[in-house]
Amino acid sequence: MKPARLKFTMALAESLGLLEGVELLEPAGAERQDLLRIHTPDYLDAVEHAVPPIGSPTAPPYGLGSPDNPVFPRMHQAASTIVGGTLAAAREIAEGRTKRAVSIGGGMHHEMADSAAGFCVYNDPAVAISWLLDHGFDRIAYIDVDVHHGDGVQRAFYGDPRVLTISLHQHPATLWPNTGWPEETGAGAAEGTSINLALLPGTRDAQWLRGFHAVVPGAVAAFRPQIVVSQCGVDTHREDPLADLELTVDGQRAAFRAMRDLADQYAEGRWLAVGGGGYGLIRVVPRAWTHLLATALDRTIDPATPIPQNWIDGIRSAAPRSDPPHTMGDGGDVAYRPWDGPGGTGETGDMRLDRAQRAVDMAVLATRRATFGLLGLDPEDPRD
Repeated sequence: MKPARLKFTMALAESLGLLEGVELLEPAGAERQDLLRIHTPDYLDAVEHAVPPIGSPTAPPYGLGSPDNPVFPRMHQAASTIVGGTLAAAREIAEGRTKRAVSIGGGMHHEMADSAAGFCVYNDPAVAISWLLDHGFDRIAYIDVDVHHGDGVQRAFYGDPRVLTISLHQHPATLWPNTGWPEETGAGAAEGTSINLALLPGTRDAQWLRGFHAVVPGAVAAFRPQIVVSQCGVDTHREDPLADLELTVDGQRAAFRAMRDLADQYAEGRWLAVGGGGYGLIRVVPRAWTHLLATALDRTIDPATPIPQNWIDGIRSAAPRSDPPHTMGDGGDVAYRPWDGPGGTGETGDMRLDRAQRAVDMAVLATRRATFGLLGLDPEDPRD
């Protein structure tokens, strides 16, 4: 979560000329009343006055001082600025100054109302969604493609039928936070508005995209959102040190473009994108999120594009032992076979590929059977 990953991303985007003529907004810290949309007063006070605990507690109060959430100087100011950035992006869209905005430092999706978790202190996507609900929106689709389940955002809106939360993540039996099972479908009037697609370790671009397109477009079409909010964590990459999916930058780029297209098709183009996880600080995050920025700007960057030498020189100066990438893609294969219903998985003769495809299809069917009927869709029909 080092801020350097944001610095490297923006430097790469600038070196490619991507940000010419683009308005960049400098966020202020979020106000307390906005943080209280999601977090409790006691938790806000604990963050503002936190001091490092003695020793190495495994379960400190409010999660502050754990290995994942160490206490650091000006923690409240840093975390509230992240929320302020995502709120600024939401305001630009809500007030009609743009259809798309990116809060590249946002995406802190694990915090609960009264506890930090998973490197996250304040839950900026949840705060922004709450703010949007009070400013003209009553149907919001949240799509989370981080390798970890978007548990904090799901929890915040689990009983709110105005918010559709969709999370595609590594299977909870194999990765923290060990939530995000297909059976988590929402509560009360919101049943059916929490959708989870859990993917086994080793899932590659083609299988991930097959799963995405088998679940997400149908659910979004049925929900008819007025805005799409996307959490664009890139720890799904095959080089990420904290997880076990095997996407390439090319596959992540395809995911961003698919979410943008859903916003164009169903939400009159309104798309708020935030960052998230991603721990390949040099080889992955800058390229993937530069593609995210390009996607939002309709400024296509071919994955075969060479990376400018001035960016590579800057990386080698900052991290002499690093191995910077040299093109904007990994040569990933993003061609996928659309899901064609139960039992429709074709055999290719490649045992590994066939196993992976069957595993994804089983996950797709579990998710569709858990939620699609509640949305008025047929879980067995690939047309839905």
